[in-house]
Amino acid sequence: MSPLLGISLKLLSALSFTLMSAGIKHMSTRYPTGELVFFRSFFALIPLLIWLAWRSELPGALKTRNLRGHLKRGVIGSTGMFCGFAALQFLPLSDAVALGYAAPLGVVVLAALVLKERVRIYRWSAVTIGFVGVLIMLSPHLTGGVLSKGLQAGPALGAALGLFGAFCSAFASIEVRLLTKTESTGAIVFYFMLLTSALGLTTLAFGWRMPDLTEAGMLVAIGILGGLGQILLVQAYRFGDASLIAPFEYSTMIWAVLIGWFVFGEWPVSTILIGAAIVIASGIYVILREQRLGVLKREQREISSTRPT
Repeated sequence: MSPLLGISLKLLSALSFTLMSAGIKHMSTRYPTGELVFFRSFFALIPLLIWLAWRSELPGALKTRNLRGHLKRGVIGSTGMFCGFAALQFLPLSDAVALGYAAPLGVVVLAALVLKERVRIYRWSAVTIGFVGVLIMLSPHLTGGVLSKGLQAGPALGAALGLFGAFCSAFASIEVRLLTKTESTGAIVFYFMLLTSALGLTTLAFGWRMPDLTEAGMLVAIGILGGLGQILLVQAYRFGDASLIAPFEYSTMIWAVLIGWFVFGEWPVSTILIGAAIVIASGIYVILREQRLGVLKREQREISSTRPT
């Protein structure tokens, strides 16, 4: 265990994903969402396969005993990716990133409904407060937008897409929990990227734009950043406890604000910052609470195993 190294890897992972999102936002006005999804997923396979080969895990890491589970996770996760990428076209980078913070809260709800996990009043309270923060973040995009302009209102549509994408990510996280019972990390990531690439490729029939050399390089870089971010994320949890590493996911807001300001000339309004702070606080509480419950469960198992029969 090396907590400092784990935190550093997590921060680099957050930066990689935020740079990827910034690249997608930059390209979203010129390229269709399906084409962006394809490049992000297909070229993410390059660092993934290099990493697996370096760890001498090929081809064993790609074996699967639950192809149906991969398909379910892939379809749900791909839908979330399509929605999230589309949202970046209509929202400031920091707003889109902040709306994504609703996903961990949704995981708690779905864990109770789908996995039948026991969720006590403390976590339900944190989730409820977190969703209040989500509503606060949505308010500047909905006020006067949907009511006066209908669904064509850009920011309102972007907020709806971003929120729906976050809940798709929550569903996908539940599927990942089920997959980890039988599948390796390499297989879970590989089959997701493969299926998402295939789904993105199907949109070729609706019209893609041929990029020039510079923009092709940027599209490839988007995919490599996504794959690199995934590898750094996996490695981060190898060097530190989840309760220590996970909260640093919220450093993406810092990166998003800085990149949004310097690159796109965007600065988040106060309601976005307030709502994001509430959601972040709720998310950190849920993480720490789950860690505490995990410790208690382990202690109870140890006591049970040492108790004389």
